[in-house]
Amino acid sequence: MEITDVKIRKIISEGRLRAVVSVTIDDMLAVHDIKIVQGDERLFVAMPSRKDENGTFRDIVHPISPSARKLFEEKILEAYERELAVIEAEAGKEAQNAGSDVEEVTL
Repeated sequence: MEITDVKIRKIISEGRLRAVVSVTIDDMLAVHDIKIVQGDERLFVAMPSRKDENGTFRDIVHPISPSARKLFEEKILEAYERELAVIEAEAGKEAQNAGSDVEEVTL
């Protein structure tokens, strides 16, 4: 199994939910609504789930083995960190450009 694409669909700055992600596996299967959540100790990946009749959330899709879960989490969190770096770099460029738009006036 190879994770061939990770798309960060939405980044959230408030609350514990940090992002919503879609993953493509082997260029053949897409899994949507994977969540990146800020836990007490670290970020973690929560697979898509739904609430059953008892009010308990159950994963709709999930890795079977610990090694598969680790692979998913590593790839997803790496993509998230890259996306945050791009956003930060763009914000820095915008701030720099805003400063260069000011005309210098000599009296």
